[in-house]
This record gives sequence, C-alpha cells and structure tokens, in this order.
Amino acid sequence: MEQFNFNNELSGKIALVTGGTKGAGKAIAERLIQAGATVIVTARNAPEEQNSKLHFIPSDLSKADEAQKVVSEVLSTHGRLDILVNNLGSSVTPAGGFVALTDQDWESTLQANLLAPVRLDRGFLPQMIAQKSGVIIHIASIQGKLPLYDSTLPYAAAKAALINYSKSLSNEVTPKGVRVLTVSPGWINTTASEAWLGEIARNANSTVEEAQQSVMDALGGIPYGRPADPKEVAEFVGFLVSPRANYLTGTNYVIDGGTVPTI
Repeated sequence: MEQFNFNNELSGKIALVTGGTKGAGKAIAERLIQAGATVIVTARNAPEEQNSKLHFIPSDLSKADEAQKVVSEVLSTHGRLDILVNNLGSSVTPAGGFVALTDQDWESTLQANLLAPVRLDRGFLPQMIAQKSGVIIHIASIQGKLPLYDSTLPYAAAKAALINYSKSLSNEVTPKGVRVLTVSPGWINTTASEAWLGEIARNANSTVEEAQQSVMDALGGIPYGRPADPKEVAEFVGFLVSPRANYLTGTNYVIDGGTVPTI
C-alpha cells in the first residue's frame, strides 16, 4: 500500500476554493495550505486578512463570463488544477414562502448555487481527465433534503439539484480518474451566522444563547448541542481531497451534528 506523508500530503497540488475568503471556505483554504497545496481562492470581495500563501481572484461566479475568467486565469498561471472545492453558496431570498418569491429570486439563487459549480467543473474537467487525476468537491447543504420553505426554498432546491448532479457527474468521470464528492453541512457557526443570531436576539429581546437554541429548535434539534465550527468542515474536506481518500467517490457526506429532521 502507498505510504502517505500526512504532514505535507498535498505538496505540489494546485487547489481552487470558491467563496474562499470567509466562513467555511476560508477554513478549507487554510486547511489545504497546511497540507502543502498551492491554494487559489475566489470571491466577490478580497480576504479581510492578508495571507501571502493565498492567491486571490476577484469574481462573481453567478455570471458565466466571470466563471470563465477564473478558469482561464488559473490554467494560464498554474497550467493545471488538481483540486476544485465548489464552496460558494448563498441565500438572500425573502421570507414568506413560495408566494413571496419572484423569478429573479429563483434565477439568482440557481446561478450562484448550481450553475456556478457546473461551469467551473466544465472548465476544469477536460484538463483533469487529460492528466487522469483530480478531485472535485461540491459543498451542498442538509437543506437539499431537509428544506426550510419559509425563506430558503430556492436555495434548498438548488442544493438538492447539486447533490443529484454531483452523483451523476461522478458516475461519468470517476472511470477517467477524477473523484467527485459532495459534502452537505448543517448549520455552520460563521461570522455571518453570529451576526444573524445577534439580530434575532435583539428582535426577540433575548440572549444570543437563547437565539441559538431557537434556531436549533427550528431545525428539529441538533443532538450535538451546537452548530459546526468551520474548521470541523474544513478538516473533513481536507481528508476527502487527500490521497488517504483515494477510493472515495460519488458519495454525499452529511456533517450536521445529528440534526433531527423536521419532516
């Protein structure tokens, strides 16, 4: 069996993490750097903290030409891509259920959460197939199977589609040397999440701890008792893209602390 250097197991690898300047994306990028990879991140806004080990490409991946710009820049600068982590995801649709949603709400959500990774996969896969190696990770969500209809219906539908697409893509390209996997986190305790909890607490005249409990109750309960830390998601992604996971492909892995389904 091949012997792996766990301390520098991604040395020589080129990785791209979308949405890699904040939250789970930032944690994933930092984890891959620790493993020795050359890491490129892309997002609409530059990282808040300077990191000389990160290569940043500004982009709005909800637009087709911006996705192509990222593909072209990565391949022209580095010559190839070994690891693609499609982490970008967002939901900014209003509350109020189905009737509150416009075509624009649906289109913008599908562009960011489904079509952005599809375009990047299409851009990088020919080169990965040519070199007969590569790993693609799609970051989905437990909402792909446990949707919250009040305010995130388009997001949930997009993530469900991403999970299905990822499985189909794996069936096609795994025989050609490219592993494709999906990671579906539950609630992650990001900076944005902390700000959201603060707003809930202010509106309800409660504590942040009470606000956190109310959100967990709305999810049906999290037996682990808290949301995930971004580094916990990043650690699992770091394993999946490593040589230690060479036989893993086509699977959707759920990281949710045991969230209890509400349906």
